[in-house]
This record gives sequence, C-alpha cells and structure tokens, in this order.
Amino acid sequence: MSKEAPTIIATPNHSVFTTNNGNPVDDNQNSMTAGEFGPILLQDFHLLDKLRHFDQERIPERVVHAKGGGAHGYFEVTADMSNLTSAKFLSTPGTKTPIFARFSTVGGEKGSSDSARDPRGFALKFYTEEGNWDMVGNNTPVFFIRDPLKFPDFIHTQKRNPQTNLKDADAYWDFLSLVPESLHQVAILFSNRGTPFSFRHMDGFSSHALKLVNKEGVAHLVKWHFKTDQGIKNHSDEEALELNGTNPDSNVEDLFCAIERGEFPSWTVYLQVMKEEDAAHYRWNVFDVTKVWPHGDYPLQKIGKMVLNKNPKNYFAEVEQAAFSPAHMVPGIDVTNDKMLQGRLFSYIDTHRHRLGANYLQLPINQPYRSTVVHHQRDGPMTFSENFNGLPNYEPQSRDPKGPHQQLEDIRAKMSKVRLEGTTGRFSPRQSKSFKPEDDFVQPGDLYRLMKGKEQDDLVKNIVAHIKNVKDQTIVKRQIALFNKADPEWGRRVQKGLDAIKKSQLPKSSPTPPPPHREERVHEQLNEKEC
Repeated sequence: MSKEAPTIIATPNHSVFTTNNGNPVDDNQNSMTAGEFGPILLQDFHLLDKLRHFDQERIPERVVHAKGGGAHGYFEVTADMSNLTSAKFLSTPGTKTPIFARFSTVGGEKGSSDSARDPRGFALKFYTEEGNWDMVGNNTPVFFIRDPLKFPDFIHTQKRNPQTNLKDADAYWDFLSLVPESLHQVAILFSNRGTPFSFRHMDGFSSHALKLVNKEGVAHLVKWHFKTDQGIKNHSDEEALELNGTNPDSNVEDLFCAIERGEFPSWTVYLQVMKEEDAAHYRWNVFDVTKVWPHGDYPLQKIGKMVLNKNPKNYFAEVEQAAFSPAHMVPGIDVTNDKMLQGRLFSYIDTHRHRLGANYLQLPINQPYRSTVVHHQRDGPMTFSENFNGLPNYEPQSRDPKGPHQQLEDIRAKMSKVRLEGTTGRFSPRQSKSFKPEDDFVQPGDLYRLMKGKEQDDLVKNIVAHIKNVKDQTIVKRQIALFNKADPEWGRRVQKGLDAIKKSQLPKSSPTPPPPHREERVHEQLNEKEC
C-alpha cells in the first residue's frame, strides 16, 4: 500500500524575480532576439507571458457602481436580537463580525469623479460563521424605480448617448418625467445630499425591506439604517464642480487617508421593525423601494456599531474584485416581495459571473472564509480550490455517508413561509385599487417642505442648473408638472429659475453687424446641422 506523498510548502524568496510559473528571470529589460539587431523570437516565453497578462489585466468594469473605494472593519451587535432573528452573528450582544465595505458612485465610469451628483453605493460583506451576508444598499433610503423591468432603461439614461457618446440631459429628464415614482429620489439627489463630502460623512440604508426570521419561524420586516458618527457633511454644487477638476478621487482618497491616520470611521446601526401582518394594511406598499417607512410609525431601534479600521493591501484584489449580491443571505435573514430586490437577486450574481468568472466566490475577498464551503459544483475557469478532490459531485448519494446533506431538521436553514394567491399577470401599481393618484407625490412633497432655507434654495438651484441643459421643452414642462403635484411652490421656483436664465441669455440691443462672408455663413450652417 503506497504512502501518501508529503505536502511540500515552498518558502518564497521575495528577492528573486520570476515568471508566472515560478521560473527565475535572468533579464527583465531586454527581449530575446535573433542576433543583436534581429527580430524578437517566439520562444521568448517571458516576453509573451508578460504581454499577454498585460493585455488582459483589466477586467470588464461594473456596468453600475464602477468607481469606488473600500475598507475592512467589523460590525458589533449591541442589542439582544434573539427575538427577531436566529442569525448567529446577530444573536448575542458583543459579537463582532469581520466586514468589507465598498462605497461607489452609481452612474459614472471607472474614471469618473467622486464628487459627481449621483447616489452612492453602500455595500457591506459580513463574513459570518454561517457564510457571507451581503447588505447591498445606497446612501439614500429610496430609489428611482420600483420594478426591475425598468432598470436597464433607467441606467441607459444615466450613461452616454449611443450616437454622440455624450451625457444626455434630454434622455435623463425624459425618463424621470415619465416615471413619477422617481420624484422622491430626485428630491434627495438634487439636494446637497447628492454630493457627499466623503464616504465617511454619509449614511447608508438597505433601502429594501428585508426579513428577520427567529427560531420559531416568525418573521419581521426590517429596514437597515447606518448613521454616520462623523456627522452628515455635503458639498455645494459649486464645490463639487470644482473638485471634478482638482481632485476627482477625493472620496476614495479621504477614506484611505483617514484610516491610515488612525481616524477609523464608524456608523451606528439601527433597524426599523414592522410586524409582517402590518404590511397588508399600511397606507403604502411597504415593499415599494420608492417609499420610506415614516419614523413616527416605525421608529429607529439601535442594534449595533460598524467600524472601518483597515485599508486594502491591494485595490484590484480587494476593492475591484469584491462582488456583492443581495441573494447572499444567512439563516435568520430572508427576502421580501420588493420587486426591485427580487430582480437584483438574479442580476447581481449574473453580472459577477460575466465580470469575474464562474468561480468568483473563490477569490479571497469574496470567500466565506469563516464557514466551510461544501457543495457539488465543480470545475469552470479559474478554479482556485482543490475542487473538492475526489468527493462525490451529486446528491442524494450513498458513497460518502459523512458527505454534505441538506439541513431538513434545522429550521434556521429554512426560509420563512409566505402565502401566495391570485392570478399571474403584469400588474401596474397605478391600477391597484389601493393606489391613490397622489401616492407618488406625498413623500417628495413632505421632503421638500421639510427642507428649510438654504437647503431648499440649493435643491431648486441644483435642479435648474441641470435641467436647463434639456433642449426639448416638452420634457421640462412634464417634469415641472411633477414638482407641482408634490408642492406647487417647488414647481414655481424651478420655472422661475429657468425663466431667469432665459432672460439673461436674450441678446442685448446693439448695432446690426455687417453680414458675414458667404464662406462664414456656410460654416455656420454646417455647425447648426451637426449640433
């Protein structure tokens, strides 16, 4: 009977420069050629391997949330939550769970500015002992749309025009003016909260309603709130525009440098908790992500603290390759009927496999390293693990009695039960008997009136500064009509701001200039046709 070969672990010699396969490199400055001045040889493996890797070292950038920064830290539970959830990492006060956080702008490319007017992604990966839980949220408690079928169209309007490759204000406001539920997010985005001073000085939200399920299988609906301990701090529109040119990486730099200085940013964590049966009788659809739950009805309950205290050692390996998905849950946390959440359960994992490969969860930053991963998935590009050696790759199976099996006896591994009824169809919320025409305008109007003085002035000024670029005045009128439905003063002030700009652009009376030469007139006509 042959003995198993001993495992040999090499001691790395960091002073020796090597190829990808570990061979020492004798010369990293000169390619191998046929003679001193001859052509390069195909046999120069080091050159070809180096160029090939360079050609492919940029993975596809994220379609959304392309630009961002991140850091490691921990989440500590400070309240007894055993009555709400069976999740182990939430059950005992004092329990600390390692996390990785990534903050990002949503619509811009990887080279875009950190100070752009845009929502900020607020994604957290909790490395729990029962696997990873990803809380994928934003720095706003609501979103533009409530149905994932609209999401590709919405993002297209935030990107570049397919013909000109330029940002398109007409497309931006055309879509928003035709989707009334977007008004709540518009009110937040065009306030100064749309241009945060830094990642450290903004709140984070799950936005979606999630579920917490206890050991008895009783579910509560919850919304997560991460309140910055550094205090809310935002840029004015003028400050943000200046940073676009002077330091487009201001937020990434601020986070990294603060942690390097030992100024560890922190957030106090709260929950809004709703009994599951309340959802059917509440004024609004509680799963509509364009709406908030008023704190007067469902007050914030403090449950923990989040601290970021360690910078990544390598941006690409950790921040760029970090992959979050709301489908990554642990026992005791469950999904709800939020349509946008339901769509994201599929879309996030799908895009990660496109961007990083089938085995993206084997990357160190994405590994659920505090739990043991055992399943029957095998092979695929970039398999970093031992591929489960010779264990059976199917189930049920009888060849390995100690192999992985489903947790039938463990209620904590089960989902909460939801009663479903009705017929299939494509249902518009506006056609629902419970929907009132004013529902999409109540909360935006309340938010507008909640803003006072300069905060309200800046909201109007920021909207005017953006919407003035729209060429099609039908779009502008339609959007102002939405502002009017939320609060007539809001609409009047935006219209007044646009009228003032038009008045300032009217030509002043002056002597009639001589007619241009024919060549000049032709050139002007061509320019008018082109733009």
